[in-house]
Formats: sequence, structure tokens, C-alpha cells
Amino acid sequence: MKRRPGRLRIIGGAWRSRLIDVQGGAELRPTPDRVRQTLFDWLALRIEGATALDLFAGSGALGLEALSRGAAHVTFVEREAGAADAIRAAVARFGAQDRAEVIHGDALRFLQALAGARSFELVFLDPPYGSGLLEAALPLVPRVLAPEHRVYLEWPGQEAPALPAGWSLLKTKRAGRVSYGLATRSDQGADP
Repeated sequence: MKRRPGRLRIIGGAWRSRLIDVQGGAELRPTPDRVRQTLFDWLALRIEGATALDLFAGSGALGLEALSRGAAHVTFVEREAGAADAIRAAVARFGAQDRAEVIHGDALRFLQALAGARSFELVFLDPPYGSGLLEAALPLVPRVLAPEHRVYLEWPGQEAPALPAGWSLLKTKRAGRVSYGLATRSDQGADP
């Protein structure tokens, strides 16, 4: 089922208050403003100059917010063509083509193919709820993590997802029916 196109506001940084078009299927649920605000407050000392991966990008809100706040480069991976096109259009409208790459494709295949070829300091993992994609992606993500990294996770309900061995949640919070957190591999530093 296709969702009606909508709009979403960038909440901070150089593009603050600018609107982006949102396209996608029924399972697309852009990260709410207050959740994005908390996440980027957590990442305030890490975002400037960082490389980021917005896996299961959907609306692209997390990656676009990162670019707005000074990330050096964001790679967006989105399987729905309409959503990927909307992200490309937003990147072009903001003149950030040299700081962004939008890949229309499968996120898990992307992780498998990229293993060791590139690394990211920030990874945003917010796949469709109940799809099993979060659990499938977590074991693959370490292949693309920079030594100093943070991984954002979002899930429905109160109970945090089971993390594979070597992972730990540094921070968690709840907003309505959505829970979210910042994770890292436990062999990395613990300062958020």
C-alpha cells in the first residue's frame, strides 16, 4: 500500500526548518522530531565531520539531519525507488550531492558487499517494525564500523531488541510507543 506523499521538517543545523518530501510505502514511519532532537543531542560532539550510514533510510530524515548538522558524508540505502528518489531530490535541493550517496537497493546485501571496503562512524538502523531486519542487520554492521562509532537503533515497545554478542546499549529512551537507543560494540569506548 502506497502512502500519500508528505513533508518533514529538518530540525537543526544549516537546513533547520527546511522541508523535505516524504515518499514510500505504508511501513514508512519517519523518526519523530523529538526523537531526532534527543538523538542529535546525544551525538552533538560526534557529528561534525563524521561519515554516516542511513541504512533502511526511508524518508532520509536521519541522514539529512546529520548532513544539516555537519556530517562530512552520508550514504543512504533504501529499497523503495520512490523513497530513494525523494532523498536524492532533497540532497540536490540542499546542494549536498558531493556529501551524499543514495543507493536504491537492499540494505543487507549492501552490508555484505561493502564488508571492510568502507567504514562509518555513525550508523542509523531503523528498519520497518516486525520485519526481522534489525536482527538480521546487527551481525553484519560491525563489518562497516569505524573504530570510534555509534549505532542508532529504534524499536517498537519497551523491550530492547536482543543484541548480538559484543554489543551494548549506551543510552535508551522512550517516546510514546517508540523506544530508541545508542549502541556500540562493547570493545569500543563507552563515552556517548
